[in-house]
Amino acid sequence: MVNTLSVAQHALRSAPTGTNVARYLSWMAQEHPEQTAVISGIGRDRAGKVIYRRQSFAALHAASDRLAWGLTAYGLKRAMRVLLMVPAGEPLIRLTFALLKAGCVPILIDPAMGRRNLAQCIAEAAPEALIGVPRAHLLRLIFPRACATIRYAVSVGPAIPGAAALRELDLPMRTPFPLVETTADDPAAVVFTSGSTGVPKGVLYTHGMFEAQIHILRDLFGIAPGEIEMPAFPLFALFNVALGVTSAIPPIDPTRPAQCDPAAVVEFIRDLGVTSTFGSPAIWEKVTTYCLAHDIQLPSLRRVLMAGAPVPLHLHERLHRILVPPADSYTPYGATEALPVSSISGRDILKAHTERPSPLAGTCIGYPVPGMEVAIIPISDEPIADWRDVQRLPAEVIGEICVRGPTVTRTYVGRPRATALAKITDGEHVWHRMGDLGYFDEQGRLWFYGRKSQRVITASGTLFTEPIERFFNQHPAVARSALVGVGSPGAQMPVVVVERNRAVTMSPSRLIAELRQLAATSDTTAQIQNFLIHPSFPVDIRHNAKIFREQLAQWAARRLGVAE
Repeated sequence: MVNTLSVAQHALRSAPTGTNVARYLSWMAQEHPEQTAVISGIGRDRAGKVIYRRQSFAALHAASDRLAWGLTAYGLKRAMRVLLMVPAGEPLIRLTFALLKAGCVPILIDPAMGRRNLAQCIAEAAPEALIGVPRAHLLRLIFPRACATIRYAVSVGPAIPGAAALRELDLPMRTPFPLVETTADDPAAVVFTSGSTGVPKGVLYTHGMFEAQIHILRDLFGIAPGEIEMPAFPLFALFNVALGVTSAIPPIDPTRPAQCDPAAVVEFIRDLGVTSTFGSPAIWEKVTTYCLAHDIQLPSLRRVLMAGAPVPLHLHERLHRILVPPADSYTPYGATEALPVSSISGRDILKAHTERPSPLAGTCIGYPVPGMEVAIIPISDEPIADWRDVQRLPAEVIGEICVRGPTVTRTYVGRPRATALAKITDGEHVWHRMGDLGYFDEQGRLWFYGRKSQRVITASGTLFTEPIERFFNQHPAVARSALVGVGSPGAQMPVVVVERNRAVTMSPSRLIAELRQLAATSDTTAQIQNFLIHPSFPVDIRHNAKIFREQLAQWAARRLGVAE
């Protein structure tokens, strides 16, 4: 096994030259044609066991070649933006590689973002083609103005009027599809942000950025060819092909991971011997609870990567009871615009918080990953055009987190104002302002302090969401809390809204009284006098973790009788 992996790793490092990331699929099909590329459950047998379908790298390569021929014959061309609305799984992987081979630019949008946001995102991305399941094609009727640029339509599944059927484009192939040559700066995809603190924005990825991410992920986490990875983020399957890793498509709706069936996920991991996974912490909240309740360990797992939402410390503690050493959990920090930026293992994060036990320290998010430069700069809500106008802050001083490196995207699609606010030019390079606040400690570790747009600016100073909320989350009757500001910045009234832990019986009046007593124990929180209990926080559908504090602020203003 060791010899096989070392040979595969050597081959990976000497993969064919070029920049089109689709070349990794043809290379894997040539070097390891029979290795499984994609595996997924397709039902159960009479005994109740899951039936799995496996597709080799050779078969996936041939299938994507056939589609590349069919789609280009239909009219799709190099650099054409293609809205891709297909559920996670083998068809999405096959189509993505077919489009990349043809030099097209897939547009990936989370359909769970809401109708208004969806229409705006489509209009800004200006796709010329739509490939999707029949329901996706209703968008052309519901949002005719947003979809006005779409000239080509392909239905995945049943045929529908006004669209070519994908199965009719999947024709027998006589020769391999000639991979379109690209440069590192050529567009590869448009990926939309989640929009958790505003309208989602389209992030333009280049082939060079994808290439850099592949190398960073491989080296940072020691991902070896031949592993079996469970990608709960669909885009991660693209990286798996380049890493020589099997993508095991889990029984999870990636748009609603918090609603997964933990028993089915555990069965899937054990059946296939999954070695690695990258997904939302919402999945592992449910899976770890299930495993601990049923005394289950997951010995095949070597690493659990969690991203997309805040990861509470107790989740690392639970995972260490389920994983078998030296396996570990990891929390790579980043954003759609720059990923990864920093990373830390579960063991190291627990150690860091032992060294800094106060919740007011914030949350440790690790060391910058190799190749990425991170700086803390003074907080500002205004554009910064040139890095020469920037002052770097020293350790232990809170400011904006900025990052520069090969995976940092340079622009938003159709959003010049957003680009100006988020990007700082540094010669030929670009710094991205993460929109997050934090600081470096003396050991060079990065600590997260909350979103810049959600800080509360009072007459007495600025309060930050992450430390304040961790402080009040200590109370056993609090399930989670949210710091919001009521009024105008500079004179905002800080309010802490709490969602109750239903396992703890306590009257609302007593809980609020105890929270006021808790606030008085720290100079940082002493000015907070207003506490409200909310029945159920407005949160993102995907992770059930990103709190819509802007909505809570409006609710708090109404409850307190304060005009916004």
